[in-house]
Amino acid sequence: MAVGKKGNFSKEDELMLQDFSKNVSAKSSVLFYGNAFIVSAIPVWLFWRIHAMDMTSSSILFGALTLVSTWLVAFAYRNTKHLLKHKVAAKRESAIAKEMNKKLADDKKISKKEKDERILWKKNEVAEYEATTFSIFYNNALFLAVLVFCSFYLLRGLTPHFNYVASMGAASGLIALLSTASSL
Repeated sequence: MAVGKKGNFSKEDELMLQDFSKNVSAKSSVLFYGNAFIVSAIPVWLFWRIHAMDMTSSSILFGALTLVSTWLVAFAYRNTKHLLKHKVAAKRESAIAKEMNKKLADDKKISKKEKDERILWKKNEVAEYEATTFSIFYNNALFLAVLVFCSFYLLRGLTPHFNYVASMGAASGLIALLSTASSL
């Protein structure tokens, strides 16, 4: 690892560290929070129309729990993506290397090191995309399944307000908790 005079990392080292961190890019963060907000707002319609909660008198409750749930769901997206990214990269590595070698075979000007860097870059790009997509799909499906189960089966005898709080808390809290596991 090349470290400069002031303790700074080289660009290559920063890129490698970035691949292993849980931090996501601004683009991924916007995507995560946008999707999390949408999936967290869906239960508002469910409780307004099916459980007959009054929209105006419950708007503060709806707003507060939607925001808390949005944060928890986005947290689950980030954690799940981090767990999946390296698994996806390992599974796609040979196919991507084969494809990139075929694509770069005609270019005689490119060095072996640059070819390897392009393969690594493409592998990370594919792994990033697939892990992001699956993380959103998996967590949304789990969130909505737990919410519907809690709302219509487990807590159906409770008042709509308490049912909403408990169902949202259980669904978003469970997916956030499950996302902290060391494997999926």
